[in-house]
Amino acid sequence: MAGLSKSSALTTIHVMSENARDIARGLPENPGCYLMKNKEGTVIYVGKAKNLRRRVSSYFLPNRNAKTAALVEKIASIDYVITGNEYEALILENNLIKKYNPHYNILLKDGKSYPVIRITNEAFPRIYKTRRIIKDGSKYYGPYPDNTRLDEYLKIVDDNYPLRHCAGALKPRKTPCLYYHIHKCSGPCIGAVAEKEYGQYVKQVESFLDGDDSSIIHQVEKEMLQASRDLDFETAARKRDQLKALTVMQKNQMVQDFSQDSRDYVAIEMRSYLCTVSIMQFRSGRLIGKALYRAECLGDETETLFSFLIQYYSDGDTLPQEIFVSCDIDTELLSKYFNDELQSPVYITVPKEGKHYRILRMAGENASRDVEKRLKELDNTPALEVLQKELGLPVLPRHIEGFDIAQLSGKYTVASLIVFRDGNPSNKEYRHFSMKTLDGKIDDFQSMREAVGRRYQRLMNEGSEMPDLLMVDGGKGQVSAALDSLSALGLDFPVVGLAKEHEEIVFPGERESLLLEHSNPGLRVLIAVRDECHRFATSFNQRMRSREASFSLLESIDGIGPERSKRIMQKYGSVEAILSLSAEELSKGASIPLAVAERVLRKLNF
Repeated sequence: MAGLSKSSALTTIHVMSENARDIARGLPENPGCYLMKNKEGTVIYVGKAKNLRRRVSSYFLPNRNAKTAALVEKIASIDYVITGNEYEALILENNLIKKYNPHYNILLKDGKSYPVIRITNEAFPRIYKTRRIIKDGSKYYGPYPDNTRLDEYLKIVDDNYPLRHCAGALKPRKTPCLYYHIHKCSGPCIGAVAEKEYGQYVKQVESFLDGDDSSIIHQVEKEMLQASRDLDFETAARKRDQLKALTVMQKNQMVQDFSQDSRDYVAIEMRSYLCTVSIMQFRSGRLIGKALYRAECLGDETETLFSFLIQYYSDGDTLPQEIFVSCDIDTELLSKYFNDELQSPVYITVPKEGKHYRILRMAGENASRDVEKRLKELDNTPALEVLQKELGLPVLPRHIEGFDIAQLSGKYTVASLIVFRDGNPSNKEYRHFSMKTLDGKIDDFQSMREAVGRRYQRLMNEGSEMPDLLMVDGGKGQVSAALDSLSALGLDFPVVGLAKEHEEIVFPGERESLLLEHSNPGLRVLIAVRDECHRFATSFNQRMRSREASFSLLESIDGIGPERSKRIMQKYGSVEAILSLSAEELSKGASIPLAVAERVLRKLNF
């Protein structure tokens, strides 16, 4: 097997559902890799561990999440390989994922890096598009997120400069190729052009890309206007497109060293088995591109993001100087891998505040929106039909509402309401309820009564439709509390709870609770509703803490007190919005002196 040393041994354990936990507890407490297989013997998941027993046992705990439970149900056997240390396990895991392409690991199949223009380090250089950086003295310009504009620009170069097209080192020829005969190449292979003259063509391209020469732009613009005057609109349109391409090219600065002042921000968002990773790339202080990578996997966010980063930067050519990530991954282990295997020292961290945290949060928002879009595209009607049958509902539960009670930073009790329509989130209908009847006390049952009562009293007042099913996060107590409020309003529609430890579906009254297989499509819908409640509550908590932090940050600036910070936040809402302003705009909009506005922007841009 690839990546195994002579002393390594591949051991197979056959897993039965009734004793899986005991078998996992029998694993050695060594570092290594584990390979989970289905009943056909196909590897469906590969993972690494500092302690094999502890890591594999965690999959079989009673309070495992829905994704883990769905994976466990498919496991028929587990192979494991003991390694000398965790770093060796990382190398082996990477090799095993490449070898087996496990269905439930994140697999990066898309082309990942933005193309650049390469001018080769040769006597008669070539100029072409590439995604691979070779440190041989060649010059690189870009990266260019707009691939269409890049191709348009290279065509302009091809049309205007007779540079060679042959790949590899220049070899003398007795007869030139076709490009020479159609005047697309000056013929260095037959000695038809001197190195100095050929170098002038290259210098003109370099000068344009460096931003020092706009003569070709003026030439194309002149040709476009002349074609328009001649009523040759087809040519004019083509010249217009060329002009756009030239403008885009010249705006992108040269990159000779991709590790100099280069930063990537990588955020992951996972809902159920759907995963999106968002990357924002900064080079020399400028955002040069954004990208989203989609996958379906059953790992948790931490191990999924770690595996993604290994795959994404596997060639080592475009590693930035710094990587900011959204999860508390093992940054020390990952840095060691990049340094030892790719010879590229990289600083990796999880920012908790400041400029880098704010940029990473924007990347996270991009990932979150993409996952939400993917969820809405799913057809969950079959799963709803299963749910209707399992719960004995009178109608198909196309409209489900879910409640969760949470304490924000241990100070505020807030209820989160989420709405699913046709089995998918309806984000515009989400609501938060700050408790008004508790006087600061912590009481989940009373909070549930208040939130449910306020929600459906309002729907009654508006004449709006009631849900087909109400799901609360919790057991009998939460279900009874919700039912109390519905009964007081004279409402009667189905209510269930979902108790997390065993994903137990709880009913009102004397009806026995229901335990379904974790792979049951109906249960998966309820779990998705519950998890979305948690996510919505957590994101609200983060916004509240971020808002408090923003007030504190503003008030730490000389000239900004509580009154001014409140006025600024009421006007603009977030630090990101403030950073988009000029000092003059901030001064006028927030009614603060210009000197203070300048001080604020300097502080926030630290």
